[in-house]
Amino acid sequence: MVKQLPFKQLTMVRFHVGAQCAKLLNLLLLFLNSPPIANKIMNKIFIGLLIFIPVTLIAEYLHLSSLAVFFLASLAIIPLAKYIGEATEELSVHIGPAWGGFLNATFGNSTELLIGIFAIRAGLVEVVKASITGSIIGNLLLVTGTAMLVGGRNYKKQEFNRTGSLVASSTLLLAVIALVVPAIFLQTAPDVGVKIIDELSVFVSIFMLVVYAASLFFSLYTHKHLYTEDVGEYEAKWSKTKSISILLLATLAVAWMSEILVGSIEPVVASFGWTELFIGVIFIAIIGNAAEHASAIITARKNRMDLSLQVSIGSATQIAMFVAPFLVLVSLFFKTQMSLVFNAFELIAIILSILIVNLVVGDGESNWFEGMQLLMAYAIMAVAFFFHP
Repeated sequence: MVKQLPFKQLTMVRFHVGAQCAKLLNLLLLFLNSPPIANKIMNKIFIGLLIFIPVTLIAEYLHLSSLAVFFLASLAIIPLAKYIGEATEELSVHIGPAWGGFLNATFGNSTELLIGIFAIRAGLVEVVKASITGSIIGNLLLVTGTAMLVGGRNYKKQEFNRTGSLVASSTLLLAVIALVVPAIFLQTAPDVGVKIIDELSVFVSIFMLVVYAASLFFSLYTHKHLYTEDVGEYEAKWSKTKSISILLLATLAVAWMSEILVGSIEPVVASFGWTELFIGVIFIAIIGNAAEHASAIITARKNRMDLSLQVSIGSATQIAMFVAPFLVLVSLFFKTQMSLVFNAFELIAIILSILIVNLVVGDGESNWFEGMQLLMAYAIMAVAFFFHP
């Protein structure tokens, strides 16, 4: 029989527990409201994670279990992606937010691009398509949502250039058309051969690359004023040379870790029973988006929402309009060719993600609640992909 405490003693216990919880809460709030303290601790964590790079190489050399190599390589990519994001943020101070956002999206998406090339070479085309889907919805919902939530914690309202954001959103809607048409074509003409579908995918990919090149000319030259913010109050901690050096070294290291990661995917599928769809859409996409995630959050905390959205929405645009069609063309040089025919569930997830982001950025301002809405949308999709056969 459990002995009950007297009321007075029980009250004292509750008071003591409540006081300790209040202390912990105060410490947490102090941490969150002290960016220098938070940044110092996070920097130490990321520096510590760099140890997984040599550990991954040793595990691969010693032919340890593929499961261990998979998770070690994943942990190794995370700090590298963070330094890619930090280096591009430093470069944005030197060269402006438009070029900075473009470089962040480009080098940040180098992870997905390299993983995609190695996966196509290994014949894992469905994993590549799933990672493209995951990267688009991850950047739009997870990265943008987290950035708005974190930024909105310190600012009741964060403003950004509405026109520039809507241009990127309309480009994403064009990407949806390019991805939907091959799927509808196959559904309405199921008797056509694989060769016709592959040829259609190649032509659509070329058109997408042309539009992407035009969008770069628009944002970096003819209408670069739409993507310009006042960077005078932001002082660069790194020189331009140091930023470029770290950017290149981190990208090369990510390429090495990505090849190791892809080589261990199939054993993970067999061990956990996860589908290639879930691994591609959620797991690989989150790892690949680590650079964008880190950079978008850092800039949002500093109330630099134009650059933050340039990173997150710009990255999703680059995945849809450059990485996907580029991988289709690259696959022509491998045994297994990739098409732009995605399954219906992937297409619906992409369409819904673009629609909700268009609604959120349409007024040119954001708050923490809108960020939470995007995160909940991502959580719903993540759970659905986990249970999808």
